[in-house]
Amino acid sequence: MTFNELPLADEVLDALDAMRFTTCTPIQEQSIPPILEGHDLLGVAQTGTGKTAAYLLPILSKLNSGDYPQNHINCLIMCPTRELAQQIDQQVEAFSYFMPVSGVAVYGGNDGIRYEQEKNGLRLGADIVTATPGRMLSHIATGNVDLSQLSFFVLDEADRMLDMGFYDDIIKIVNQLPKERQTILFSATMPQNIQTLAKTILTDPVEIKIAVAKPVEKIHQMAYVCYEPMKDKILIDLLTKEQKERVILFASSKQKVKEITRMLKMRKMDAECMHSDLSQAERDEIMLRFKNRHVSILVATDIVARGIDIDDIQTVINYDVPRDGEDYVHRIGRTARANRDGEAITLVSPKDIIYMQRIERLIEKEVEKPELPEGCGERPEYKSERGGRGGRGGKGERSNRSKDKRDGGKKHKPNAKNVQGQAAPASPSAPVTPSGNAGAEVTPSPSKKRRRKHSRKKPSSQNNAQPAPQASTPQSPAE
Repeated sequence: MTFNELPLADEVLDALDAMRFTTCTPIQEQSIPPILEGHDLLGVAQTGTGKTAAYLLPILSKLNSGDYPQNHINCLIMCPTRELAQQIDQQVEAFSYFMPVSGVAVYGGNDGIRYEQEKNGLRLGADIVTATPGRMLSHIATGNVDLSQLSFFVLDEADRMLDMGFYDDIIKIVNQLPKERQTILFSATMPQNIQTLAKTILTDPVEIKIAVAKPVEKIHQMAYVCYEPMKDKILIDLLTKEQKERVILFASSKQKVKEITRMLKMRKMDAECMHSDLSQAERDEIMLRFKNRHVSILVATDIVARGIDIDDIQTVINYDVPRDGEDYVHRIGRTARANRDGEAITLVSPKDIIYMQRIERLIEKEVEKPELPEGCGERPEYKSERGGRGGRGGKGERSNRSKDKRDGGKKHKPNAKNVQGQAAPASPSAPVTPSGNAGAEVTPSPSKKRRRKHSRKKPSSQNNAQPAPQASTPQSPAE
């Protein structure tokens, strides 16, 4: 389905035309109509399927009707991280470029000047507020926010917010909202706590569930089965001998992230780290340097695994195996975007073998187990749940190679078809590429504007000049 087939506002369609977005993703096709009709919605879809546009486009179309109070907050979007709040706010600016709609992003970790800017935007009544729960509660406690006229309440990445312990904060915020509102909840998973939250805040919702997408075929997945002390040697070997660039390296804790970054810098490698101990300004600076190729290796916790869009990542390395298989899919989905090839490498210690086996069940694929680099010694035994065996000295690999020979040398392709009702692979790029600064400038595509006059967009509470929508490779808008 194309966007022109949906009853979206002309101004929204103009912005999509300018960005050369034409075709809906499955979550957009199924979510936009019920939101336009005023229904509450419960959507289950992973990051990269286009769910941000799935709720922003219909909300902007409804706000464009002019039937909502001016100088009041009309829409509140809650999300788990600062980076995602920035990205959503940038998409608000892009999709509403031809509309008199204002927006402000509210998140912690910044200075007093930024806090005053947020306070002014909230008091002036920005149409759309994108916020993290803790910071929003801070503004509510100081009387900076009037939510009495709110019409739309959105929870994005709800499962991640609950994982981070924000359940009570969300309920406190919900208690400040008017009873008559439209509520939209999106989550990548549907555990019991999300079901409980949905029953608490949603009224007779339309439910949409998009199956978890498998990693795209262009990602070459490998898992080095090793003992914990071998990991640093394998990592150095991978980064030096193959001279990898544009690498995101995920670790399970911020302490481990700091240790790995120190180790890499001691070996004169161009690495920086990203974790929650950094201030917002420091995180913005590091992300900007990485995007601009001034940094080759970004070592991070899962803070960048969801919602951050960088198109040219060549390699994703998991220093530790994610405990949740869907987190693995989110992590490696940072590579092989925009029709590029990519590789995902995971270091699997004996205690993590069970989690790697669960991942293989989820993605319906046995991940390749290469030989360890020279000098590492024998690797632990890895018994595949599909009957293969990766034992000491690489027996599992010889077994797999023998199987390939019996099959005529053909490699088995992963089951990653994009069918109706199943999530598409992570979108190659987002409508707006966040640059680390909330007011990043992007360039419009004049040839795609429709031939009609538009009212001048009123200034945002954060920036006096609005960026025009990005003109990028034609695709469906994703996160």
